[in-house]
Amino acid sequence: MKKDKNIGFIGLGNVGSKIANRLLLSNYKLFIYDIDKAKTKKLLNKGANNCNNFKDLCLKTSIIITCLPSPNIVAEVIEGNNGISKYTTKSHLWIEMSTTDEHEIIRLTKKMNKKGTEVLEAPVTGGQHRAESGNISILVAGKRKNFNRAFPILSKLGYQILHCGKLGNASTLKVVTNYLASINLLSLGEALMVCKKYNIDLKTAYHAIRISSGNSFVHETESQVILNGSYDVGFTMDLALKDIRLFDKLTDKFKIPAEISKLMKKIFTEGIKKYGDRALSTSIVRSLEEKCNENLRSRGFPKKLKDTESKKKGIEIKF
Repeated sequence: MKKDKNIGFIGLGNVGSKIANRLLLSNYKLFIYDIDKAKTKKLLNKGANNCNNFKDLCLKTSIIITCLPSPNIVAEVIEGNNGISKYTTKSHLWIEMSTTDEHEIIRLTKKMNKKGTEVLEAPVTGGQHRAESGNISILVAGKRKNFNRAFPILSKLGYQILHCGKLGNASTLKVVTNYLASINLLSLGEALMVCKKYNIDLKTAYHAIRISSGNSFVHETESQVILNGSYDVGFTMDLALKDIRLFDKLTDKFKIPAEISKLMKKIFTEGIKKYGDRALSTSIVRSLEEKCNENLRSRGFPKKLKDTESKKKGIEIKF
C-alpha cells in the first residue's frame, strides 16, 4: 500500500493536466482543483475527485502538488485569503512543480514550515509531450528526507530525476534551462532563415543541424513544429518572457553584465505586443518570417510533438 495514496493537485494547464493524469494512471487517488472548472472535466471523467476549495483538498490529502503559471499565482494559492497554508499540517508535503522565483519558494517554505508542513520544489523540463508520456525530467530541491518520501510519486511522473540540493537550487536551474531553451529558439529561427534564403531544402537543413555540433533538444522538438507551421509546443509567449525576466533578475542580483538576456527580453516583449500574451512561444520565429517575407515550411514534420517512447522507470540521476 502506498504511504501517500491521496494526492492533491492544483493547476491543470498544458503541463499540469498531463502530470496529474500520470498520477491517475499510477493508481493514486487524485483530488484536483483549478479555478477554470473546464480544465477539470477530462480528469474527473478518468476518476479524479473534484475539490471546490483548498480546505477540502487539504483535508483529503497528504501530498499537495502545485503546477501554476507565475510566482504571483503560487503565492496567492499558498497564502491568499483561503490559501492552503491555512489548512496544511505536519502530515503534509507540498511539492511545487511550477517555474518560480527562488526567493519566493524560500519565503513560502518558511511560512509552510511554521505549520510543520514540509516542502520540495520539483519543476519539470522537457516539454508537454514528455509530461504526457511520463518521461519528463524533474529537478528537485529540498531536504533529502522529503525527496525520499516524494520519490515513489515523482518516479511515476518523470524519468530522469535530479536532487539539486537546497531549496532555491531547482527553481534557479529551471530558470537557467528555460533561458537557454529560449536562446536556442531565437537562434534556430535565424539559422533556418539563412538556409531558406540560400535555397537549401529545409528538411535537409533540419537533418544537417540534427547530426551536427549545433544540434539541441530544442532543435529536435521545436524546429519540427515550426517547419510544420503549427508552432504548437504548448508553451506560451508570456511564460517565456516570465522566465527570461526571472533570469534577468538573477543576473541583476549578482551584478552579472548579461547582455543577451536584455536583448531577449526586448524581443519577446515586442512579440507579445504583436501576437498577444497567450501566443505560442515559437511564434517569435513567425515575426522573423514576416520581416523576411518568407515562411519556414517543409513537408514531413508533425503538427504536434509526441513522445514515441513508452514510460521509462523513473531513476535518480547520481554522479
